[in-house]
Amino acid sequence: MGYAKERGKIEQLSIKIAAIDVYNEKNFDILVDTQEKYSHTVRILKNKEPETFGSLYENELQAIKASKKAVRESEDEVTRQNTFTIYKTVLLDALAKTVEATLNSL
Repeated sequence: MGYAKERGKIEQLSIKIAAIDVYNEKNFDILVDTQEKYSHTVRILKNKEPETFGSLYENELQAIKASKKAVRESEDEVTRQNTFTIYKTVLLDALAKTVEATLNSL
């Protein structure tokens, strides 16, 4: 199966968040929006091919959600910036793994 459409969406999400480095509400909202779009896309992929994308849906989304929660629960600016950076990294890793999975499932 070809997943060019979904892969293209995910690659665009990666490009969108790649330059974000500093925590502020606007940047956090961009990451949350990216997470929601990723979640929707990976759910579509999981429904099409559960054996390939099921673990991404379960594991990567859980890691992303935990990272987002850590940002929200941060009490000071230094911790918030650190957890924000981790959230972005986890999200980018999930996006990269999903792109790789779409390429490998051809």
